[in-house]
Amino acid sequence: MSITKEKLNKVVEAVAKNNVFERIENFDEEHTKSLPGVSFKNPYTKEGQEDRLNFIQTATGKELPLLSGQEQFTDNEKLKGNIENYIGMTQIPTGIMGPLVMNGMHATGAFYIPLATSEGALVASYARGAKACKDSGAIRSVCLMEGVQRCPVFKFDNLLSVGKFVVWLMEQKDEFTKITSASSNYAELSDMELNIEGNEVTLTLEYTTGDAAGQNMVTICTQAICQYIISQTPIQPEIWFIEGNMSGDKKATSNSFASVRGKNVTAEITLKRQVVIDVLKTSPELMFEYWKTSFMGAVKAGSIGAQGHFANGLAALFIACGQDAACVSEASVGVTRMEVTTEGDLYTTVTLPNLIVGTVGGGTGLPTQRECLELIDCYGAGHAKKFAEICAGVCLSGELSIVAAMSAGHFASAHAKLGRK
Repeated sequence: MSITKEKLNKVVEAVAKNNVFERIENFDEEHTKSLPGVSFKNPYTKEGQEDRLNFIQTATGKELPLLSGQEQFTDNEKLKGNIENYIGMTQIPTGIMGPLVMNGMHATGAFYIPLATSEGALVASYARGAKACKDSGAIRSVCLMEGVQRCPVFKFDNLLSVGKFVVWLMEQKDEFTKITSASSNYAELSDMELNIEGNEVTLTLEYTTGDAAGQNMVTICTQAICQYIISQTPIQPEIWFIEGNMSGDKKATSNSFASVRGKNVTAEITLKRQVVIDVLKTSPELMFEYWKTSFMGAVKAGSIGAQGHFANGLAALFIACGQDAACVSEASVGVTRMEVTTEGDLYTTVTLPNLIVGTVGGGTGLPTQRECLELIDCYGAGHAKKFAEICAGVCLSGELSIVAAMSAGHFASAHAKLGRK
């Protein structure tokens, strides 16, 4: 994915403002190696559950009364805006992994990650990858870009009308910016592009949405802009729609690597050779060989992006933390890359260009979802980029574990042990 000079300048300014390079270079990696991991002893018993809850409370200082079942949710008024025709809660088991040690632009420190899933072996696999990262140092991450799009489409009688409309439309950017500010306290119009196909014009409006995921926010702003267009344009369209299905909302598209949807995050780790052998039970060379093979398999299958199972960790994290689970369809598009270094270690990086995530609004304020976000210090304003970097760290951990299992021939046996009744 390319990045414009204007957007790159914003990243550089944020790096300078927060002394990111100095903080990353001075990160105490030795301290993180002594951090205790979450126990998998007695993984299914009441005793094991209580041990883990006590551990999390001690390690993080956070209590989880609703998630642990000590309290019940009864305040139905809090469901407004989240559910219609409410009858009750669907209970999805939630496990814990970590510490996930991050040394990023926004996410720094050790995090114990909640994952809600019904797939046996998932939490154990991601936990194994996180341990390998911790024992090698810390995951470095950076949120490079952000933006959420809506793509209204306008249909005219012929190309001459399209031309007149486009000439007028391109002079309206300042007015659209004012309308956006009047329609939302948080949204900002950052860019606009045009796509002309015959007698149809698709207008791509890109916004930043603060700490909200932002789909509803950009829809409301776009509706206001479209109403202005229809009331002011000298050339009336025959028909128009608020979304022409070009934004990539809740679907995987090739736009992923040309732009951004949500937040674009990249994360990396260099696993020490002995850690790969001791924790992942394989070698850097075998993992690299399997990665090459699986990358080509993704290409031959026509996959958009090439990775092992971003969707696994993201779906579990999204459900636990009140994100729009359907956005996994675009958020899981990305790339994993591996290299064996000259020292024989394993360098691995993941890039996720479509992380639609937020720490305010949506489902983030629901009872257990808020508890999960608070567990990783990501609830509320000022934490969306931090949460996005944690998402990338989770995906990186999962990629390392699954590639290790595939390369060493342990994939089937692990699922036979942990994924069956």
